[in-house]
Parts: sequence; structure tokens; C-alpha cells
Amino acid sequence: MSVTAGCESLAARHDANTCKQHEHPLCYPDTPFQRISTAMSEIPGDLRFMKSHEWARKEGDGTVTVGISDHAQGLLGDLVYVELPSVGDRVEAGSGCAVVESVKAASDVYSPMTGTVVRVNQALADKPETVNEDAFGEGWIFVLRPDDATEYEELLDPDAYQELVDQT
Repeated sequence: MSVTAGCESLAARHDANTCKQHEHPLCYPDTPFQRISTAMSEIPGDLRFMKSHEWARKEGDGTVTVGISDHAQGLLGDLVYVELPSVGDRVEAGSGCAVVESVKAASDVYSPMTGTVVRVNQALADKPETVNEDAFGEGWIFVLRPDDATEYEELLDPDAYQELVDQT
């Protein structure tokens, strides 16, 4: 996930001593809100993650379901719009293929693997806040059929992702 619009303090982390004009958790990383947002939910053990906070779940039919982490949705705040990829789109690992917009910012969603989009979560068009309510479940964004299933193993496991979140 990469911030592409909105408050500039979301794009580059500010030092809490120099940024007093904003009240969101990225500007105040040591506030109680930040600690709460990183511990909002348990990280499911069956997921893999990108450093940019997208998650991937390998399904029994060989497809991979993709969404953004609970940590990411917590930092973005209330989502108001999700731009989905189209079924049939070719996506490259690490490339932007969807967008989530909140009242604070718009952020690209990157594909964790190279492949073809086979399904999108159309329910998000009418109810984008589902990502806020259930980031690791009903808030999934798209499903892809990967070209190379071994790319999945290159993603962060839940423990490595938790370490990454704890460092921010």
C-alpha cells in the first residue's frame, strides 16, 4: 500500500516533535492510538504479507485471495471508496492494481504475486467500510490465479509481518 494523495504526513513519517498540526497515528507513532491500531486483531496464521501491508491467502483451488491488513486499514481510517481491478486483468507482483480511499488519503494496493485476476469483491463498491470492519475476511479485495505459486513463499510470514508492524 502506498499513499498517493491526502495528508503529506501519511506519505512520509514525521517526527512527533516537528509535526504538531496533524492528529493521526502516523504523526504520533508513540500514542496509545497507534499501539491499539497495531493490535486491533490477531494476525491469521494462514496469511502471507507484503511490506506494503497487503495480505495473501492461498486457497485450495490454487488461487490467492488478496486484501489489505488490519493495521493498514487502521492507519487509513474510514474507507469511502475501493477501486477494484477488472476480472481478467494481468497483474505483476509489486505493481499497483487497486486503490483504497479514505477520508484521509488514497492508497494503491499492490499485487503480492504475478497472475490473472479471476474474481473481485463487488460488495466493496457499495460498502467499502467492510475492509475496516473485517480486513482479513469479508474485506478481501480480489482473487488471482498466480503464474508461479512459489512467489507465495517469498512473502512475509505472520511473525515477520508482526515484527514489521511493531517497528512502525
